[in-house]
Amino acid sequence: MQSNNEKAFLALVRAGLWENEVRLSQFDSIDYDEVYRLAEEQSVIGLVAAGLEHVVDQKPHKKDVLKFIGQTLQLEQRNNAMNYFIGVLVEKMRKAGIYTLLVKGQGVARCYERPLWRSCGDVDFLLSKDNYIKAKSFLLPLASSVETEDVRKLHQAITINPWVVELHGKLPTEISTRVNDVIDDVLDDIFYRGEVRSWDNDEVTVYLPSADKDVIVIFTHFIQHFYVGGVGLRQICDWCRLLYTYNDTINKAKLLSLIKKMGLMSEWKAFASFAVEFLGMPKEAMPFYKNSWKNSRRAKRIWRLILETGNFGHNKDESYRTKYPNLVQKTITFFRRMAEFVRLTTIFPKNAPVFFITYVTRRTQAAL
Repeated sequence: MQSNNEKAFLALVRAGLWENEVRLSQFDSIDYDEVYRLAEEQSVIGLVAAGLEHVVDQKPHKKDVLKFIGQTLQLEQRNNAMNYFIGVLVEKMRKAGIYTLLVKGQGVARCYERPLWRSCGDVDFLLSKDNYIKAKSFLLPLASSVETEDVRKLHQAITINPWVVELHGKLPTEISTRVNDVIDDVLDDIFYRGEVRSWDNDEVTVYLPSADKDVIVIFTHFIQHFYVGGVGLRQICDWCRLLYTYNDTINKAKLLSLIKKMGLMSEWKAFASFAVEFLGMPKEAMPFYKNSWKNSRRAKRIWRLILETGNFGHNKDESYRTKYPNLVQKTITFFRRMAEFVRLTTIFPKNAPVFFITYVTRRTQAAL
């Protein structure tokens, strides 16, 4: 059962997400410190701040509003600085003959009414295999720190102060081979068939996947996190805003075909139901949505898991990783993941067990 503060929080998220009026008088004694905690935990401070601007009845105290305003101003500054960094870096890479696309993050932020109010994270570059190799050679000398490369996933994370830059030559998941095969086809369409769109970032053209392909990238990304580790509300809001913004241009027949090919139709239905019921997504903007999809019990279970895990699973107690030897850590992780997948089975009874087997198999192979 949702608490009063959770209801007020979601009402403000909806108002900020869709720029709609919101009435707070329906909620008794709102604790704005708790609303702020939830917004920070789910990385949606900017959305809640935007929602507060649309309150038409019971205005919060000035001190409560100022906390959100202060954080939002910092968000604007950070986003402007990150956008400038991306523009400079993309231009340098292009002059060096390295061609990249921006995925997630600042790219999907373009779909929001207030892009600078979206919480930003890392800079994610998507590159063909050749460009991935060239980008590593070009960027590593600029890095202040470098993480160990995941050769299997073609993933390299580096820090170019103060920004974390992630290079992706592939976008594999631990969900299933079916999902990864579709993602590989999508990347081929992006790299070799020119299915891209662009963002004019202060006179620097930054390329993004086409909306059709970006939907697959963003959807599989948050489903991966939902199954393994935890997903935050911001990631689902990104998916909603992308679908809403490009509703008239997305090839829905092709999209439906890809979702079915991946075997993720039950996940699409569940999160579509959550988006409509909890986030106020207009039904007409959610592809394939039918009233028969409405499943409040499943949507509520998704919401509980989002609350418990936090953005990218930040609420989880991972202290055991520093207390015990490596083998003990792996054993604890395995049984925790197994318990999580058992719980996920109550939402996705067919797919969760299959994906757990895939997860264990991939982790075992990676350890060998």
